[in-house]
Amino acid sequence: MELKRERVREHLLTVIDSRRPGDAIPSERTLCATLGVSRPTLRAAVDELVATGLLVREHGRGMFVAPDKITQELVAEHRAAGVPRSRGDWTSTVLELRTVRAGARIGRKLAISPAAELLHVTRLRHVDGAPIALEHLHVPADLVPGLTAADMETGFYAHLRDRRGIRPAHAVQSIEPTVLSDEEAALLSVPVLSPALLFDRTTSDAANRPIEYVRSLYRGDRYRIVSRLALTDGPPGDPATDAATAAARGGTWWGTVD
Repeated sequence: MELKRERVREHLLTVIDSRRPGDAIPSERTLCATLGVSRPTLRAAVDELVATGLLVREHGRGMFVAPDKITQELVAEHRAAGVPRSRGDWTSTVLELRTVRAGARIGRKLAISPAAELLHVTRLRHVDGAPIALEHLHVPADLVPGLTAADMETGFYAHLRDRRGIRPAHAVQSIEPTVLSDEEAALLSVPVLSPALLFDRTTSDAANRPIEYVRSLYRGDRYRIVSRLALTDGPPGDPATDAATAAARGGTWWGTVD
């Protein structure tokens, strides 16, 4: 049964590769006849591809190739100045902007007093009009007096550089899997408990002053991370070997930033 399901999966992937996002794929009846398998076997493979964001099942209409995933390439620390943007037209909608006390945990992240004021901004990120990520940004209030929602709906880092004279220089970011709550899923237009990627990032300027702490939830069905690893057989101590080892171990990475 497992081998048969894998054969069905490979056939479906070939069908998906031959079509464009939004195109229909053959019906279950046609696929079962073509592959000589039962409907439960076919549906198990289809369910897997729906869960991973490659197919979309629409009740009463059939199955369709899902929209392309937004792909972000990870870049090693020594190349951070050239961070590539993931493709698509990125826009932002500010859901909330308020001044709050930092508190102990975020105060430690930003190296400020727990009693210090910071701006807590929640914004929804879209790519080509579709909701992709929910972000919670925390910025020391004294760095950005008078910051408005409109400022956050354009490029935030460009705003810091051009309007505030603050140049983001480097960041430490972690990525881990999670699932979405009712409210998060509603905002991102996916079912409750859908898979997501949780990004946790602290950004500093050239003087190593923390300027931003962000927690972001990216839709697991529309977003993926790609890393490039340099591999070499050189001896330890060789610069090329050491650089490849550092890249393979991960080090400090940047993801999507704005």
